[in-house]
Amino acid sequence: MASAQATGTTAEHALVQDRTEPDGPGPGRARDWAEIQERMLVPLYEAVHDRLEVGPATSVLGLGCRSGLALLLAAGRGAEVAGLEAQPELRQLARERRLRVGAEGRPGGRTTAEQDDVPRTAYSLVTVFEQLPGACDPARVVAEAARLTLAGGHVVLAAWGPPERCESAAVLDVARRRAGRTTARDPFALSAPGGLEDLLLGTGLRPAGSGRVSCPFAYADLDSAVRGLLSTGLYDSAVEFSGRSLVAKELEEILHPYRRPGGAVRMANVFRYVIAERMR
Repeated sequence: MASAQATGTTAEHALVQDRTEPDGPGPGRARDWAEIQERMLVPLYEAVHDRLEVGPATSVLGLGCRSGLALLLAAGRGAEVAGLEAQPELRQLARERRLRVGAEGRPGGRTTAEQDDVPRTAYSLVTVFEQLPGACDPARVVAEAARLTLAGGHVVLAAWGPPERCESAAVLDVARRRAGRTTARDPFALSAPGGLEDLLLGTGLRPAGSGRVSCPFAYADLDSAVRGLLSTGLYDSAVEFSGRSLVAKELEEILHPYRRPGGAVRMANVFRYVIAERMR
């Protein structure tokens, strides 16, 4: 696909979203996450599942599970799985995968979940794979994860690795630059040494291991790359301030160095995770 053609397609797609989704995420963006972006984190999910030997003896809760791919992979290992997700469009997609996913509480409130959807009150493993980089209050998210973990169970927290190890860092900077004076959280705020570990203080959790995982972001073409990135939620403040079409155009421009022959887009990235044990 030629550059001009790709740019036109993406800009038109973003313009339609400007007109039809002014109040936040809609079904189209949720599907972009499920069909394009979510698979980029499969190496992270699998590394954690391998390390903790997730299987039939494990009960897993995905906190902020989005459309539930990590849970689906855990269920494939025999684990009992459930999730909590605030966005109804993502929650519906997870349920279409036959996952039990309840509604997660908004910031400032406690988790609420329909009893039929989330059968347990505590789990042997609670994962927070996607939520922390864009969270307004990461400490609250971790405290909630601890509350939902059985004594002796584990919580897994994940975030971007060092920005110098992530080719997507320059692309993510569009979110900050196009957000104007609105609040746009730095996705690398927890990437510094000790960033994730500091969130464990006062939660009843103690560090029990950590690791880094290569998670390249690979897309079929420029249009898919832009749609996938916009589906992460990290660009919400930028879109609100500058509009989707302008943010999409700038993403296209900054993604060009990562295009491969044939039009595919690939960026090497590293994610970091911390395992914490719930003390008795």
